[in-house]
Amino acid sequence: MSITAADIYALAPYAKTLGVHFGRLDAGLVEARVDCAAGLSTAGGAMHGGALMGLADVAGAVCAALNGGEGPIPVPATMESSTHFLRPVQGAAAFAASRPLYVGRSTVALEVNIHDDQERLCVRVTQRVALKRP
Repeated sequence: MSITAADIYALAPYAKTLGVHFGRLDAGLVEARVDCAAGLSTAGGAMHGGALMGLADVAGAVCAALNGGEGPIPVPATMESSTHFLRPVQGAAAFAASRPLYVGRSTVALEVNIHDDQERLCVRVTQRVALKRP
């Protein structure tokens, strides 16, 4: 199954609203980033936790959908999400890498690691995502 950034923006407009840019889009690895901007910051200029959680959720949902097997792209729905903020994201952007941990018939467990532009791990998210067939 293949998917493009344009497909993602059409299926999930929030990804575009948040400013998510996609790099690699494979079942084994989804890479995405959000550029730091004043509107996404909090006290001290760090990226807001909600923006980071949004980036993680988008990257995780895309990764889960890409692991949905053959046929039409399944609709992902996050069932559980656990976020560990390890350090603030400051600098040019937040970079997410999402990988599947377990792929079942209707759910995918995955992890999303978010790094800053110095390649320091800032956020680790684990999720369980349900896949609904259209």
